[in-house]
Amino acid sequence: YGYQIPPGKNNHTCGSADSWVPVGEGGELFCSPGSYCPTTTITIPCSSGHYCQMGSTSQTSCFKLTSCPPNTANQNLHAYGIILIVSESIFVQVILTTSLLIIVNCSDQALSTRERRAAKRREDAAKHARETAQARHRWKAAQDLSKIRQIGLQEQISRTFSRKKSSKQGGAMESMDKSQTSNDGSKDLTNMVRSIDDDPHGHDGFHMKIGDKNIKKHAPKGKQLHTHSQIFKYAYGQLEKEKAMEEDHSNMTFSGVISMATDTDVRSRPVIEVAFKDLTLTLKGKKKHLLRCVTGKLMPGRVSAVMGPSGAGKTTFLSALLGKATGCTRTGSILINGKNESILCYKKIVGFVPQDDTVHGNLTVEENLRFNARCRLSADMPKADKVLVIERVIESLGLQAVRDSLVGTVEKRGISGGQRKRVNVGIEMVMEPSLLILDEPTTGLDSSSSQLLLKALRREALEGVNICMVIHQPSYAMFKMFDDFILLAKGGLTVYHGPTKKVEEYFSGIGIVVPDRVTPPDHYIDILEGIIKPSNNMTHEELPVRWMLHNGYPVPPDMLEGSSEKTQMGDDTDDHHGVVEEHSFAGELWQDVRCHVELHKDQVHLNFLQSKDLSNRRNPSILRQYRYYLGRVTKQRLREARLQAADLLILLLAGACLGTLAKVDDETFGSTGYTYTVIAVSLLCMISALRSFSLDKLHYMRESASGISSLAYFLSKDTLDLFNTILKPLVYLSMFYFFNSPRSTFEDNYVVLLCLVYCVTGLAYIFAIYLEPSSAQLCSVLVPVVLTLVATQEEQTGLVKYLGRLCFPKWAMEAFIIANAERYSGVWLLTRCASLRQSNYALSHWSLSLSLLILTGVISRFVAYFLLITFQKK
Repeated sequence: YGYQIPPGKNNHTCGSADSWVPVGEGGELFCSPGSYCPTTTITIPCSSGHYCQMGSTSQTSCFKLTSCPPNTANQNLHAYGIILIVSESIFVQVILTTSLLIIVNCSDQALSTRERRAAKRREDAAKHARETAQARHRWKAAQDLSKIRQIGLQEQISRTFSRKKSSKQGGAMESMDKSQTSNDGSKDLTNMVRSIDDDPHGHDGFHMKIGDKNIKKHAPKGKQLHTHSQIFKYAYGQLEKEKAMEEDHSNMTFSGVISMATDTDVRSRPVIEVAFKDLTLTLKGKKKHLLRCVTGKLMPGRVSAVMGPSGAGKTTFLSALLGKATGCTRTGSILINGKNESILCYKKIVGFVPQDDTVHGNLTVEENLRFNARCRLSADMPKADKVLVIERVIESLGLQAVRDSLVGTVEKRGISGGQRKRVNVGIEMVMEPSLLILDEPTTGLDSSSSQLLLKALRREALEGVNICMVIHQPSYAMFKMFDDFILLAKGGLTVYHGPTKKVEEYFSGIGIVVPDRVTPPDHYIDILEGIIKPSNNMTHEELPVRWMLHNGYPVPPDMLEGSSEKTQMGDDTDDHHGVVEEHSFAGELWQDVRCHVELHKDQVHLNFLQSKDLSNRRNPSILRQYRYYLGRVTKQRLREARLQAADLLILLLAGACLGTLAKVDDETFGSTGYTYTVIAVSLLCMISALRSFSLDKLHYMRESASGISSLAYFLSKDTLDLFNTILKPLVYLSMFYFFNSPRSTFEDNYVVLLCLVYCVTGLAYIFAIYLEPSSAQLCSVLVPVVLTLVATQEEQTGLVKYLGRLCFPKWAMEAFIIANAERYSGVWLLTRCASLRQSNYALSHWSLSLSLLILTGVISRFVAYFLLITFQKK
């Protein structure tokens, strides 16, 4: 039992015996559990208060307050579990528990307190700006009244005392004194007016007269404002100026109002004009037209409405304009500013509002808008000007009352549906686009909310923005607010494209008159649906042909000669042969497969398409966007603190249960407990890591399509998950280690678990990004269990043998068992090599196993990022 390794040997890893046998076959070499053997002939039972593991040469004292009866092999920690957690692992458990309580109970309160303080500063700034504006308005009115009375009095005195110049001046001064006395307000108002007069160049409120030559010299710069109070005062002061200027100069464009209010050169937006001629989209493999012979133009500074019955290709038309129509063959031309350029070259200044409200529900209204403004506005724009843009959008959309409210999710109620829809539009408005495309932005809104939204869009149009939107059933007042009207029939055929004020004139010219108390678009759509028949015996299939002939566009022959059914389906005259061939099941199946492959091919091509940037806008760098993403993800995780705490609580319970059930077996170096550990930790960590990417796929696709960095998005998620990677092994081991009592150290077990969690988190990213949520959850459960069973098979042959060597549970199990086996000494040196070789483990592979786990985690993250930018779902 005092075996020593002979000197002069090269390999002393397993001792220097002639042959090694496992402990099961050489059991007579070892002292029995519950006893210790100081010599080869003496066996002494362990006394009370001590424990003796198998092969012990001396007895070991038990921890205080633990249960150690005589002849015990391990100290009984079960009855002392709670006290042991507090005493032996006080540093781990107390700090961990305190942190959890703080995160769960104080995360929302901390964010709410911060939001309340910001709201108070914002309200004070808004109140100060309003009071200053009112003071200036009253002072200006008093001055105007004084001038009017002065002129009248001067004229009267001039008629009476034409030769007494001094009388005129005295009368004028007296009238001015009377007017000022009659128009003076309270003491506060007087002091405010005096402060304005004393400091005419201050940046609080109206600080200069319009037309001052020193405006640009004395105007405050956004970069000079640093504190939140200064920025809010600057923003609200400019807003009050814009309101006043807009009232005084109602006939002036919005750019002119902003220019006069800010006393600086207005930032002109690039102009985008979209012209399309004979635009036709044909579904690949099926010869079905989604759009056909669409010709027209979208002009800057105008709001265009796209309407039509269901199946008319309205959304397809918007996708074609944005260059995102996949799985289709496009013919015809789309010109940007008269040049044959892709609209993707201008994606930094093109906004698209999807039909679904893809808004982050666990962020407030202002946080959603602020993030998009930071990432999508020019990097050279000062922070104060960005805040001003956000405040303009919030005010124009009527979101002041809910700006600090969470948007809400399906599980947690937030703002109303109409307000959510307006936030969805505001996300694109804060980036100051030159072209704004909206897909049914008024769906689900009441009439007043729809008009409020449309007024905000018209205000953007005054800035030169080209706006096109799909809309359903507008009221007559809303319909008249549009500049242009595009009416599509089924099959993507144009029925009308021109000014809104001339649409009734055109249709009345072909014999279609709108009845009283019926909005024109509803009547026209009913005719296209076949619900109402025109009084002039004209069929709805003839309306697209009439429009083409009216404008001199070329008409396809099949539309002139074909039947109504062929026209509606958009088929060519030779399509009958294709229909006959498609009757076979194999032909239809092959055609569907080809269409599916072509669709995915186009999507991958679109994701990797690199276009020249012609927008003249420099977005923030990837590092700055990473910082913005990191702040947003941190807020989201803090608001989900209870969910994070539930994950940690499950790990605590799993560690306690598995540590109690799995007894340390010296013959296998505790492999049973480690097998349970690998399965439990891998499964629980993979399922929780799925939430990082499964829940906001649509949000990512919208943000990446607008030019926001995908790398910054991925790295921010992974950075926050590193917190869980470090914390979760600590939580699990704080229970498992003290209930299972392995011979390896706590540090060794923690390092192995840390590498394991890092590895499985990367694999979970792949499942979350590439698979649907239900499939990803199923894989996260099956993969750890199946691979662990494969890795722990005793007799492995063929493919199972190679698979077992290449799976992460094998590397984790080997690292755990090696760390435990190295703590066996003395006579164990004669037998542990044989025990390890039975499982194909080697003592020198501990660092290699950890390296393979880390390498797998790194490679899986590269694969996940590649899938993120490649296989985006539509």
